[in-house]
Amino acid sequence: MSEKHPLQRLSSPAPTSLSALIHIIGLSSFFYSFKYLSDNPNPINDSYGWHFQFLTIIGLALAVLTFSTGALADLSSSPTLFRLKNTLSICTTPLEVLISILYWTLRTVDKSLVIPDWAQLPLLADLSFHAIPSILLTVDLLLFSPPWTVSTTQAFALSSVIAFLYWPWVETCAQHNGFYPYPIFDMVGTKGRVGLFTMSALVMTGSTVMLKALYETINGKEKETVEREGHGTPLDESSLPEAASGMAKQVGWMAEGMVTDREEPGALDEGSIPEAAGGMARQVDYMAKGIRD
Repeated sequence: MSEKHPLQRLSSPAPTSLSALIHIIGLSSFFYSFKYLSDNPNPINDSYGWHFQFLTIIGLALAVLTFSTGALADLSSSPTLFRLKNTLSICTTPLEVLISILYWTLRTVDKSLVIPDWAQLPLLADLSFHAIPSILLTVDLLLFSPPWTVSTTQAFALSSVIAFLYWPWVETCAQHNGFYPYPIFDMVGTKGRVGLFTMSALVMTGSTVMLKALYETINGKEKETVEREGHGTPLDESSLPEAASGMAKQVGWMAEGMVTDREEPGALDEGSIPEAAGGMARQVDYMAKGIRD
């Protein structure tokens, strides 16, 4: 096994480590979620794209891949698999945080935005789909991983690729099925969906920035990073709650407009999309100050 990174909080990979336990617990939860889909069939089971129409399930599949790689790295003490797990985490963890932010914000505003009328999720299943993956992946990052080296620009590029690969996939499924997986997609129209995917890319980028800052708050910074930031503007970590709150408010603001301002079902003031996306961009920029790429 290679030497542990100086900033990595706990030992990993190792077959008898807490890291192995976290990965096993995570995989158990993730497989429970997939089993729930099989044991409780609904119209999505027989539709084009199966449950992979949902960003939630795509994220869950990536979480399975990431934690499976991590578990194998623990069992074999393989530095190569450990590095692969950490690389996958750069994509999977911010994506799962995005899913949690969007789902719980929209669900709070109006459950019908994200849950079809025919769908019923008990609390345990709801948490296993929309909360536990982001929590466990964040724990894995903060305690059992070296610091991310991805820049804000790279994070935005990755987030944009994911968002705008998901869009044509959703449209393809809708063409075959005659409906969108999330009711909100039907409500907002084409321009609204563009706004939602743009907003999602910005929220995912913001999630990456916040996770990096949280890692540095808990574990510290590498010496060269501290020296480099000494010539610039250091990240004001007290700004993180305000920035995170701002991101959630932007999501909620758009959702409330869809619920309360539409004059008839399915109508949306699409002129609000650029303003909301602009607000999201300002929040990401605010959080990124002091992080020099």
